[in-house]
Amino acid sequence: MKIIETEVIVIGGGATGCGVLRDCTLRGIKAVLIEKNDIASGTTGRNHGLLHSGARYAVKDLESATECINENRILKKIAWHCIEPTGGLFVTLPEDDPNYHNKLLESCKFADIDAKEISVKKALAIEPNLNPNILSAIWVPDGTIDPFRLASANILDSVERGASVLTHTEVQRIMLKQNQVAGVQCYDKVAKEYLEVYAPIIVNAAGVWGQHICETAGIELKMFPSKGSMVIIDYRINNVVVNRCRVPSDGDIIVPGDTVSLIGTTSRKISYDKIDELVVDDDEIDILLADGEKLIPNVSRARVLRAYCGVRPLVAVSGEMDGREISRGVVLIDHKERDNLQGLITIAGGKLMTYRLMAQMTTDLIAKRIGNKKRCITHKVPLPGSEKRVGYTKKIKYFSGIPNSVVGSTHYRHGERVHNILSLQKRNYGLICECEMVTIGEVEYAIKNLKVKNLVDLRRRTRIGMGPCQGELCAYRAAGLFTEFGEFTPDTSTKLLKDFIEERFKGMKPVLWGDGLREFEFTYWIYQGLFGLGLVEEEEQ
Repeated sequence: MKIIETEVIVIGGGATGCGVLRDCTLRGIKAVLIEKNDIASGTTGRNHGLLHSGARYAVKDLESATECINENRILKKIAWHCIEPTGGLFVTLPEDDPNYHNKLLESCKFADIDAKEISVKKALAIEPNLNPNILSAIWVPDGTIDPFRLASANILDSVERGASVLTHTEVQRIMLKQNQVAGVQCYDKVAKEYLEVYAPIIVNAAGVWGQHICETAGIELKMFPSKGSMVIIDYRINNVVVNRCRVPSDGDIIVPGDTVSLIGTTSRKISYDKIDELVVDDDEIDILLADGEKLIPNVSRARVLRAYCGVRPLVAVSGEMDGREISRGVVLIDHKERDNLQGLITIAGGKLMTYRLMAQMTTDLIAKRIGNKKRCITHKVPLPGSEKRVGYTKKIKYFSGIPNSVVGSTHYRHGERVHNILSLQKRNYGLICECEMVTIGEVEYAIKNLKVKNLVDLRRRTRIGMGPCQGELCAYRAAGLFTEFGEFTPDTSTKLLKDFIEERFKGMKPVLWGDGLREFEFTYWIYQGLFGLGLVEEEEQ
């Protein structure tokens, strides 16, 4: 059996786990991260990608609002290539309580959020597709952030500094030595082998799955799963984040992201045994589209690409509460103090925006336990891609000969690491995905450097299959490159292609009507009729 020894084990490859790994590495602490699927494949990759100003929480959760605006300012400096600083609007509709407008403004002042009232005329000039019947508007420093890019950049920096990352590796149990953690037993689902990782400190950063991780150590951690569903529109119907100015509720935000827009979010309590069987309900889609239409009337004329949902990793301090009633604040548990189990730390709650702060809090505790005197510097050290910022015009000039759209898209996704990806060799910048302008060079870079083990992983690193065609014309091209740049046979690559198409179908299935259904039928014809994936499936059976 393969055995690894280290100082810290981090369980969970979401943003928080990736942040803990990076913080440990920057302080000279040896660490290994273990993730049962792919980086950002859980809750981190299933949110609306909002770079919170904190305004959404300012009225009811001042602490969370303050954390958000502080991290907002930090991330714009250290992770600019993961962010689009669109700005945001909070707008009051005719049926909304007009008094909430002033409550929000006052609360934002307490949280040090730069919110300012603007005229309806100015709001409509900023966002022309906005409902013209709004009564008032507030401008806030919201934006968008790519969670996949953010998590991947943390991992890339950690690995380049000496950390180890085991993806598609499931922790089966925490090993104990009396009342002290000793390590974990794992199963590598790709290599199909068992391994053991030993360390005196284990960080449970598995989010809502953290309850199960604690159970393997014989202790209890009660999570209160709250499902949030979202729908994606096939083009950018808005250029700034649009929030409804009311108490947070279903369908009250529309977020522009890359080439599409997203309407969110519902909140429904689910039982813990359903967290791996998430389904978007029909009535949730109806609510999101109807409320989205109230904010931006263009919604009814757009095509719905897909629907998906995630589970908020909420921990209630006492009693069972509704998902929107539980604070989004950070929960850090030292199980030595709570359960007399030395070496186990759980970090939960919070949100994508506060991942770095959560990682800092966790690593501070780790450092205290092992006597490491180094302070956190993650708020100062830029992530890979966000090093020295070079203007777009200079970038275009540097890569003269490559289409500007290709240079711009690659630079947008990878920042200054564009120099590791693009070259003037014509094949390097040949397009694989026209929707998102992904090149052969970018696919090669992802497979070789970004822990990509299948097409779904590749989607999270490059956005292949996330544009309007949903992988219709790029998936088969990308699958072929796995045989060239990775250790894959043609048969294995075909299996990756089939798995990818099936994964994309899960999100499309709840919204298959009209143009979406017609396009899906065309995709089905391509992959079953032209490529015969149905025959591949029959041979496997």
